[in-house]
Amino acid sequence: MDQVLARVKRKRNKKYFKLISDEALFDVVAIDANSCVAYEPDHNLDEDSWFKIESFSEQHFCIDLLKKQFDSKDFDDLTKDQFTEIAFIVSVQGNDFYFQKITPRLFIKRKTLVFGETAHLEESENRLIVNPVPDAIYLKDLDTLIFRNLATISSIFKGIDELYKEATNEEVGGFLDESFVELADGYGVENVSKPNRKRIALAMATLEAMSDGDKKSMLGYVNDYCREKLKFDKQSKKFEISTDDELKFLLYGIEQRFYTTPFGKEKRLANSVQPLD
Repeated sequence: MDQVLARVKRKRNKKYFKLISDEALFDVVAIDANSCVAYEPDHNLDEDSWFKIESFSEQHFCIDLLKKQFDSKDFDDLTKDQFTEIAFIVSVQGNDFYFQKITPRLFIKRKTLVFGETAHLEESENRLIVNPVPDAIYLKDLDTLIFRNLATISSIFKGIDELYKEATNEEVGGFLDESFVELADGYGVENVSKPNRKRIALAMATLEAMSDGDKKSMLGYVNDYCREKLKFDKQSKKFEISTDDELKFLLYGIEQRFYTTPFGKEKRLANSVQPLD
């Protein structure tokens, strides 16, 4: 049975309440989970793509609602005075859970003209806008959460924003101290932007998995593609980094984002990557 629940903001014994029974808020989103992208913070989704987190019920940021057997009889009806306390809504459709974050701009209270066979005026009432597409969907049979924007759902799944990891000042400093980095023109930890802090967190994991031979080859690879972007001293084996943009290209090189097309031999930068195996 389809059911729409509301999660209220204030702390209380019961957090979820029934809004509507026997109705679904969203059109069914037909998605092949195999075609979804395992979440990577530096990946830019295609228009029709979704991120996914598999084995979601095993994650510490999975909410209790998804870990238990769902039974609509366990929930009381939402009262009128709780309407403005809604933090997010959940549309239980079949075995799947569709989520929408609720913000103040989604509440409407105004007179409206309604057009049917004839036009008529409706007095102001509390209304809540339902978006055309949910912010996240939990596919229960697959134990997989799919979503498009991590920041949007971070208030629903507390702690999930840890997946959007930024390197700490200590970690940034450690990266800038790498043997292949030479800082110049006063560039330092305090100059590293948030996007590059995110890329450093990814690059550190990549470097850790590299052999010494791969690291040496990586330097040549970056230099081959970034001669016009980065200064490389072949004797000291160091890239000179004096701007945030230069650091970005070095980080893209560590992640092997540069490639040459097989036809035309055009050198390119991949804005996003997705493993095919």
